[in-house]
Amino acid sequence: MPKIFQKLTGLAIPEPLREIPEPPQTLFYQGQIFKTDENFLTVVGSRRMSHYGREVCEKLIAGLQNYPITIVSGLALGIDTVAHQSALRAKLRTIAFPGSGLDQSVLYPRSNLKLAEEIIETGGLLISELAPTQKATPYTFPRRNRLMAGLSKATLIIEASQKSGTLITARLALDYNREVLAVPGAITWPNSFGPNYLIREGAIPITSSVDILQVFGFEPENSDQQLKLIPEDLSTDELKILKLIQAGETNIDQMIIDSKLSAPVVNTILMLLEIKGLISNKNGIISLT
Repeated sequence: MPKIFQKLTGLAIPEPLREIPEPPQTLFYQGQIFKTDENFLTVVGSRRMSHYGREVCEKLIAGLQNYPITIVSGLALGIDTVAHQSALRAKLRTIAFPGSGLDQSVLYPRSNLKLAEEIIETGGLLISELAPTQKATPYTFPRRNRLMAGLSKATLIIEASQKSGTLITARLALDYNREVLAVPGAITWPNSFGPNYLIREGAIPITSSVDILQVFGFEPENSDQQLKLIPEDLSTDELKILKLIQAGETNIDQMIIDSKLSAPVVNTILMLLEIKGLISNKNGIISLT
């Protein structure tokens, strides 16, 4: 990665960032600078993501392929890393706001140096308001979060514990009158606290890529977009419940009896199937999508 850092100042800084409280005065960057017609989606979540969080992040971003959406994240471990990698696989432009300066000697985390290079090489962007050689510190991450929240039209939350820094980004997005999107999770998972709390407070629940596209004003021409979220390897219990629904069963109590699974397990499976875009659950009425 070349040690050449360009600067943005004044009106060259994107308007959404100039409008937030404490707007950045200078932005250092490497890569292809902002385009005037970009649709920015910030994707953030837990550093200690679950397999479920990884799968959902990968499939939601894969479903945005061929749409003019740019994925913004913080280059951190966990969901941030998966968001950038998924964008690259889907051939979507991606922008990284690390919590450090951009020089290789300080870029954080060190394990994502190769990912940072790939982002630049594929037409993406690394950007920071910190001096190029400034190291990451506890206070630089909340400062960085305000830029990610301020730049994007919407922020998508995928897994966040009760004390997660991810919730700071969500609160900032709300303060800036941006859309907050959240992927619901099982109530027994600590990392589901953040998204479920945000949904209760009015965030838009996201169960498919189509939900995200609609936030940005895109209407897929057919349901093929939804198919991209269907996993190839459902668990045995997920298949059992899905087959009952395919057979016409719509009553949850009867599903519990027929499947011989406990009520908490069935409710969790129904939530997972809905998130994967296979079913819909509207006011307790279960149906295939």
